[in-house]
Amino acid sequence: MDINIQKEEFSYAYIYAVVSAAGYSCQIASRPLDIGGIDIIISGIEREDTLFPPRLEVQVKSTSIDVISEDSIRYPLKLKNYNELRKEKTLVPKILIVVRIPDNQSEWLNQSENELCMRRCGYWLSLKGQPETTNTDSVTVYLPRQQIFTVLAVQNIMQQIETRGTL
Repeated sequence: MDINIQKEEFSYAYIYAVVSAAGYSCQIASRPLDIGGIDIIISGIEREDTLFPPRLEVQVKSTSIDVISEDSIRYPLKLKNYNELRKEKTLVPKILIVVRIPDNQSEWLNQSENELCMRRCGYWLSLKGQPETTNTDSVTVYLPRQQIFTVLAVQNIMQQIETRGTL
């Protein structure tokens, strides 16, 4: 399998694990949605005390390149993806998740009878409302290091969507 496809699949597995542990559903988007910049859809069920059944669309990127600084993750996002994610008027909120993985494939995963350890982690960012750019190819986005895509982060994001309908 091509290494880039392996990185993509590993990133999806990481997101699936976090979303499942948070109590939500996760599905890989269909090809037409993927063309529109949506890789994964996270959803929950509608409850009596909420306004909306929560739904979140995700653009997923992965990298083994050293993109980390003291306070952020730098990621060169293609202009097409940047423009899709920065739209103000969307029915379903969208975020970017960048998953960092080790360069050495043998370090991606460690498994025993007691644990399954996936190396590195993902960071999330909403680009909603970001300004247009004069760049023609890509835009470097900065994902705060404190915005790790964790179980608690998923629960907080989905709760905001449930109660306000937006992120």
